[in-house]
Amino acid sequence: MAEIIQRDGTWAFDGTTVRITPGLHRSVPLFRQTYGEIAVPLEAVAGVVFEPERKRGRLRMRLREGADPLLHATGGRLPDPADPYRLTVDVDRAGVAEYVAEEIRRSLLLDQIPTEPTKAYLLPGPPVPVSVRSSDGTVSFDGIQVRIDWADTSDRVKRATGPRIINLADVTGVEWLPNSGYEDGFLRFVTRETSFSKLPPEKDPYALDLWGSARRDLLTALVATAVTARLPHPSTRTGVEYAERSRPLTAAVPPPADHHDVLLRRLRELGELHRDGVLTDEEFAMTKAVVLRGF
Repeated sequence: MAEIIQRDGTWAFDGTTVRITPGLHRSVPLFRQTYGEIAVPLEAVAGVVFEPERKRGRLRMRLREGADPLLHATGGRLPDPADPYRLTVDVDRAGVAEYVAEEIRRSLLLDQIPTEPTKAYLLPGPPVPVSVRSSDGTVSFDGIQVRIDWADTSDRVKRATGPRIINLADVTGVEWLPNSGYEDGFLRFVTRETSFSKLPPEKDPYALDLWGSARRDLLTALVATAVTARLPHPSTRTGVEYAERSRPLTAAVPPPADHHDVLLRRLRELGELHRDGVLTDEEFAMTKAVVLRGF
């Protein structure tokens, strides 16, 4: 067993798995503590390196492309301190860090682990159900549906459409960008119907606009990863998208009666908001189209 224990966290390698456990110190980002322990199978590792510095060094692990839904969902945009595959090492533990890195590299060589992209996710991502409250509302995912409940501070167009419920079967992709403090971030769920939408995140009822606490809004990556892990793997996405484009159009199935009642009630509410001047003509037309598309 090769192991290094630091305030930033613990890496333990038993020859087949690198077990990464975040530290409990207050300096460890909330995202890493919430994401929890990660068991990385050796076949998911592309390389590992220790980078020594004057006061502290860093262990960095590089995973094979396509192996981890977290890396795919976040697109390498996680801030360095929140990156679970990075460990800050005190200078007096540099020798231990080098040993751990060398043991992993030796096993990669002995087991002849390939470096090319994987054809399936080798890590499971966060468990479901998962729910995160952000600056724009609360987003939840139970493995079947995504639900967004808007905050009181959300754009009135979003609040007018009511809670957004998106079936996983309708999701074709997830787009995520963190709030940097200088620019807003967003979490957007792309469906076949909204793939060409040009609405900005603050008005898009399929997106959360991340403008508040960067520390807490970063947790939306948990939901982005959980959904991504249950979508077709990127290596098969091209074939899936081609099949969708090639599928013949079929007649629409009429909605159940209770859905019809909900639709009428929602349209009446939008009409009242429009008459009262809460929604402009443009906002009313756009929101009405969104509601009709959702049903």
